[in-house]
Amino acid sequence: MSSLYIHIPFCEHKCIYCDFYSVAPREIGERHESLIGGFLSALGKEIELRSADSRFQVKYSTVFFGGGTPSLLTPSNIGAVLELLNRKFSIQKNAEITLETNPGTVDLRKLEEFRRAGVNRLSFGVQSFHDDDLIFLTRIHSAVEAKESIMNAFRAGFENVSLDLIFSLPGQSLDRWESNLHQAMQLSPTHLSCYSLIVEPNTPLLRMVESKQVSPLPVEKDAELYEVTMEYLASRGYEQYEVSNFAKPGYRSLHNGNYWNHSNYLGFGPSAHSFWSEGGASHSSSRWWNISNVVEYGHRLERGKLPVQGEEQLSAQQLMEEEIFLGLRSDGIDVAGFRKKYERDFIVQHSSKIKDLLDENFAKLNGERLRLTSKGYLLCDEICSSFLA
Repeated sequence: MSSLYIHIPFCEHKCIYCDFYSVAPREIGERHESLIGGFLSALGKEIELRSADSRFQVKYSTVFFGGGTPSLLTPSNIGAVLELLNRKFSIQKNAEITLETNPGTVDLRKLEEFRRAGVNRLSFGVQSFHDDDLIFLTRIHSAVEAKESIMNAFRAGFENVSLDLIFSLPGQSLDRWESNLHQAMQLSPTHLSCYSLIVEPNTPLLRMVESKQVSPLPVEKDAELYEVTMEYLASRGYEQYEVSNFAKPGYRSLHNGNYWNHSNYLGFGPSAHSFWSEGGASHSSSRWWNISNVVEYGHRLERGKLPVQGEEQLSAQQLMEEEIFLGLRSDGIDVAGFRKKYERDFIVQHSSKIKDLLDENFAKLNGERLRLTSKGYLLCDEICSSFLA
């Protein structure tokens, strides 16, 4: 199945660690209403233009509103976008419809209205249950507001509720991180994404590190916190199905799963990426991405032009390497499918390397699927690089 992604490029405030494209209208002297209204009009035009291409008239199993902070929009805004998508594309009846949500932007009534608008999965950007951490990360909500928002989500009738947490904050102790995990468990989310704090280019956090205001946590400590995360969540019934993602049985993110298994996806909005393949490795496959400027995005669509900034055609070699990387990071490599698609026997081709991984308990081979273990996830990037080399 294929997926639809909608990038909502607005935030109340830009966090110090975030490198996703977004703008905070008040911080740049713009009024929310005019900027958001212009964006929504342009978004509708982009959806109309893409839907006219017969290639994209397939069945879609997921819709994901990401950002930015999609929950800054009103439920009627989100409902109108979903209505247009349903008119222009074939979205399956029980599709997973996810809305990324900031705890500081919703109350019980707004969550109830999002659910009536068609959203059936929420992903809360909590990051920490400690107010001093949230202040450092420049989040706009408090720990109390985060907990209240998640409880309100269940009160509003949502059954699929995810939350994000960030570990390896400067100076973070094991006790402090375990406290975050414990408080998360008290809320009974169906899904968690636990990420290590990464110092991304062109962010205030990078400048803070470069000026010695902030010292990143040592690599060894980061690994310890990650290992504790995997053990803690596994002991409480969460299955790890990707390096950073954990779910109760039946609650994996279908949308993210489509990314990781190389399914097709269409992205709408400034900076949104798309991937489309006509079939196996021998068929045409391409990736393209939109301009990262909400004003220029609107101007192009006003002229009837798609807001594409760049595009690349992917070779069979590139697709194969991506499949190895994505597979090892998530649910493993389907060896039989790999053989059929690329006419290569992955096990035979990498027999020595795979034997070492199995002997060291970094991976397991169950039938026709090679999957990293928790121990292997600790060295995921190095293992992936060794196969790609």
